[in-house]
Amino acid sequence: MENLIQTLAIYALPVIFAITLHEAAHGYVARHFGDNTAWQLGRVSLNPLRHVDMMGTIIVPALILILSRIAGSSGLLFGWAKPVPVNFSNLRRPKQDMLWVAAAGPGANLIMALGWATLLKFALMSPENAYTLPLTRMSEAGIDINIVLMALNLLPLPPLDGGRIMVSLLPDRAAWRFSQLERWGFPILLALLFTGMLSIILAVPIGLLRALIATLFQFN
Repeated sequence: MENLIQTLAIYALPVIFAITLHEAAHGYVARHFGDNTAWQLGRVSLNPLRHVDMMGTIIVPALILILSRIAGSSGLLFGWAKPVPVNFSNLRRPKQDMLWVAAAGPGANLIMALGWATLLKFALMSPENAYTLPLTRMSEAGIDINIVLMALNLLPLPPLDGGRIMVSLLPDRAAWRFSQLERWGFPILLALLFTGMLSIILAVPIGLLRALIATLFQFN
């Protein structure tokens, strides 16, 4: 029980910031390209409380952590925040600008992963004290969570960010047809998750991102 509480404490901040700042980034970039919808609703904010979804940001990640510890495995940790409202028709160039709005979320996760990697490097280079081990564990969690969320959201499946990027890049007719998958996107994602296929699909990009960060920061 004590180990479980420690695990939840270590993962709490990385999970909340990874999920909520991902959404804030969408709103910020949408405002930059002409859509003020999220800004007017107060959603272009670094305050996690404005983005937290009780089920997706707190309960689901906590349950995955608890069940994976009970099973003695490392489940694919993921969650979601309240989606930031974006009116793509308000963008100056809706189809083209959609790419940057969609890419902002995974981009924020990459920046956070690099930030946690910097903290991990600092912890590993610091003299051992009461704070180095918790900081090391939290930084490792922050790297992994952001890498997983980045890879997951870049899957070319609407309504994930990767799906919206595909819609932006495809010719108009093909983009419209591809966008019709959005109604089936969440059921497809759940089916991939419960069959174990999602972990298999994401294994390569997650592995490559981990290797890239390990190389950049010279982690052994």
